[in-house]
Amino acid sequence: MNYSEKKPVLKKLRLKNMVCNCCIHLIRKALSLDGVEIHDLRLGYLGISYFPSKISWKKIAGILNEFGFEILEDKESVLVMQIKQAVIEMVHYSTFDAMVKNSDYLVGKFNISYPSISAIFSKREKITLEKFIILQKIEKVKELIEYGELTLSEIAYMMGYSSVQYLSTQFKTITGISVTDYKSDPTITRKSLESI
Repeated sequence: MNYSEKKPVLKKLRLKNMVCNCCIHLIRKALSLDGVEIHDLRLGYLGISYFPSKISWKKIAGILNEFGFEILEDKESVLVMQIKQAVIEMVHYSTFDAMVKNSDYLVGKFNISYPSISAIFSKREKITLEKFIILQKIEKVKELIEYGELTLSEIAYMMGYSSVQYLSTQFKTITGISVTDYKSDPTITRKSLESI
């Protein structure tokens, strides 16, 4: 065995489109290959080591790409991915605090002014940060409606809307249908988080 086979190559990667725990499980399964060891795996981040004599970097990158995960190289792309992750965590996975503004949450998380965060996001994405947050909130509202455990008033409060009317208006503007129509038509589906 030569020296290069004894010492693995270490990589720390930021990944785009890695937005939920299912993504973590998918990557873990896809990279359970001879010669690859996962050291750190969390939303948007992958730390691995691999033996080039057993598997090439091109093959590993190809597997990630095949499943829709893009490796981010520059700092702005990484920041935009982290902003998306923070919004998704705030809206979908944390206990949403209606009293904390979205902007305050993001400024606290990144220690960057909200106008700067918003400008970088809008420059790199096809939509504004505010629109992205609204789209995420509407998807969460759809999920909560489907569960049927909360009233629309409770959902509006939980998601930080000032009233049911405001939620209903924004829901119709974004989806093109009313909340009532959404409740009554089971064929209408939610969007995946990475498609927003």
